[in-house]
Amino acid sequence: MTKNNEMAKDWKGNIQSIHICMGSRNYAIQERQSQDFYATNPKALKLLLEIEYFDKIIPVWECACGAGHLSKLLIEKGYDVKSSDLFDRGYGKTGIDFLAMENQEWNGNIITNPPFIYATEFIYKALQIIPVGNKFAVFLPIRYLEGVSRGQIFKNFPPRIIYVPSRRLKCARNGEFEKMKGSALSFAWYVWHKGFKGTTELKWFN
Repeated sequence: MTKNNEMAKDWKGNIQSIHICMGSRNYAIQERQSQDFYATNPKALKLLLEIEYFDKIIPVWECACGAGHLSKLLIEKGYDVKSSDLFDRGYGKTGIDFLAMENQEWNGNIITNPPFIYATEFIYKALQIIPVGNKFAVFLPIRYLEGVSRGQIFKNFPPRIIYVPSRRLKCARNGEFEKMKGSALSFAWYVWHKGFKGTTELKWFN
């Protein structure tokens, strides 16, 4: 059996198996924090698209689209974009809980900034549903690199590359960038290329 086939086999299962694997508390929609919305500065994605190739032949799913900050830029750049979110923030198809969708396959790439408290579940779900060879890019705090359970992700399913900005790129609570004077958090792009089994590369940008 090839490594790619092994990788594909690893991701059979459903959302219950993901939560059992991670030791998560029982999942329910009402437990999701409706205010855990921190919009990504589109500049962060613009810079990523300049250094990381995403084939425009296949679609991109922004599965936590919020107010559409990333989706709008992707469309502007010529990508076929699917936009969804659990909550209605005035953009995309709403009421779609990415984590609760069973037995789904997505024959495309995924680029998103999920609620941080559910970042691990988003990673497992995304890698479960995309085919070998496709990409999953997620914008998360650099501190996500810490932690025992997260270490298991990086050990068993390493990102192909992590891009760290030399100058901080902000995420704004409720998308209100105009109210932000600074940022106490440092973020990075974590890019998985499903099927990759090597050592994660670290690069700086911006």
